[in-house]
Amino acid sequence: MEAPGLYLRILEIIVHVADGIGVAILVVGLFFAAFLALKTWRTSGDGTLAYTVLRRTLGGAILAGLEVLVAGDLIRTVAVAPTLDNVFTLGIIVLIRTFLSFSLEIEIEGTLPWKRALTQSGASVIADAVRRSGSLEK
Repeated sequence: MEAPGLYLRILEIIVHVADGIGVAILVVGLFFAAFLALKTWRTSGDGTLAYTVLRRTLGGAILAGLEVLVAGDLIRTVAVAPTLDNVFTLGIIVLIRTFLSFSLEIEIEGTLPWKRALTQSGASVIADAVRRSGSLEK
């Protein structure tokens, strides 16, 4: 196989792996959020706390998954098929995902992202939800 063809094939594999990781984060995050919420509800008996844990954990998983999916889209557009149509499509995808990320962060935190003292990624939102659920105390 010639070098440019091999290069493109490797990049396509990397993009597929990134997409798979992004989807896996979403699916695992869904089950982890449900597990954590049920555990919180069972141990505390507080449905409101369990719902808050579910919402924060699932929101964090969605944020983390979106970050990985955007990375895959960037690699696909910049390295694999850098056409003007693909760049335009990427721009629309990034705008939509950015809007979703901001909406989720506002929903999770209850405040605008730029008004918080510390910025948080999807992974830190999940870690915060785990701490709040009391799972690390046992």
